[in-house]
Amino acid sequence: MVFVDVCAITLLMHASGGISTGLGMLLAVSIASSSLITRGVYAGLEAALASLFILAEQVYAHIAQAFETTAYTQAGLLGTLFFAIAILAHALSRQLKTSEALSSQRKLDLANMEQLNEYVIQHMLTGIIVVDTKSTIRLMNESAWYLLGMPECGNGSPLEQACHKLAVQLHEWDPEQHRATIPFKPTSGGRELTAGFSMLGENNKGGAVIFLEDTATVTQQAQQMKLASLGRLTASIAHEIRNPLGAISHAEQLLKESPDIPQADRRLIDIISTNTKRVNEIIENILQLSRRGRSLPKEFLLKPWLAQFTGELARTLSLPEGVIQLQIEPDSTLIRTDPSQFRQVFVILCENSIKHFDREPDALSIQISGGITRESGGPFVDIIDNGPGIEPDNVRQMFEPFFTTRNAGTGLGLYIAKELCEANRLGLDYIALPSGGSCFRITFPGRGNQPVR
Repeated sequence: MVFVDVCAITLLMHASGGISTGLGMLLAVSIASSSLITRGVYAGLEAALASLFILAEQVYAHIAQAFETTAYTQAGLLGTLFFAIAILAHALSRQLKTSEALSSQRKLDLANMEQLNEYVIQHMLTGIIVVDTKSTIRLMNESAWYLLGMPECGNGSPLEQACHKLAVQLHEWDPEQHRATIPFKPTSGGRELTAGFSMLGENNKGGAVIFLEDTATVTQQAQQMKLASLGRLTASIAHEIRNPLGAISHAEQLLKESPDIPQADRRLIDIISTNTKRVNEIIENILQLSRRGRSLPKEFLLKPWLAQFTGELARTLSLPEGVIQLQIEPDSTLIRTDPSQFRQVFVILCENSIKHFDREPDALSIQISGGITRESGGPFVDIIDNGPGIEPDNVRQMFEPFFTTRNAGTGLGLYIAKELCEANRLGLDYIALPSGGSCFRITFPGRGNQPVR
């Protein structure tokens, strides 16, 4: 291509009147552009070729006496200019090559950094959602998708479609006031979340980043601190109360064995015995709560586990056949929790149903049903009885420690059950039934199961 340019321009220059016409400068443009295209590899060869053609044209014009004067000096200067341009073009091409290599390296580094950032974001336990100024989702990591109840929308969808409550909080959020956001549940029966917001771009006009946190994590940390304090308290209780209580119980037994005690006074001894046992039960419950070890969750099928548990419970409490009924759909429902602590919760709830039943024991019915919730896609278990139920005024206090509606109760059963559920990141709620009776629902985090109920 360069050879063709040199030949054509040399012939055009000769036909136009020789080197004095200035058309030879077109060769400089050809050499410069060719050197840049070829990265300066043939720059010297191209300059030499152009110089030879210019000199040859001048020699031919001199021999043929085509022009009145010769211009060897101008031809030499033009050749020198060609070599100078070739050298400069070669240096420039090398610099461009270095810049291109640096640009490619930075592009690769940027791609690697972007991939690393995406990997880190996707594997963060904190939910991350990036939205633009129109509240359209640009990025949502796996944790955020899971915490929001696994919505069917993703990147490019409106935030409103993923979670209406979160979209409302973002719309109402004012970056100047730094107010704490209100915890919310994205779906009925889902986890309780807190959202944090941070603006992007210059002058806060580049969208926002949303941080989602599961409040159960914060609750667990607070619970560990609470249990540590409770452990110190129970050590004091064991020393300050249990020893005197043992002395009272021993004295009561000695009095009961005495033949000189009148029958009317034996009634007072029975009252001492009953209340001593009640106080001892309270102490045992508190010690049981403080001694509870760290939860060791395992994954297992819900229905076989409950079938074995209900059979053992019926035999232990001598319940008539058919009192406890079990219905779990589908049979393949999987749960993940600590089996020992999960068993404790069920024992407390079932014993509560039995203790509060105010009719003939044969009329008692405890129905245990479960499956997958439509809202969160997570498993659930309902413990339903046909007892008197719970008064609406007592529902808010029912999970508080030492709250009881029975004279012989300790008020710690439901409190311990709630604490055990929270330690395993489970939900325990009371559901009022229009037909009477009580229903306690245990909910598990969503696991991507297909809802069937």
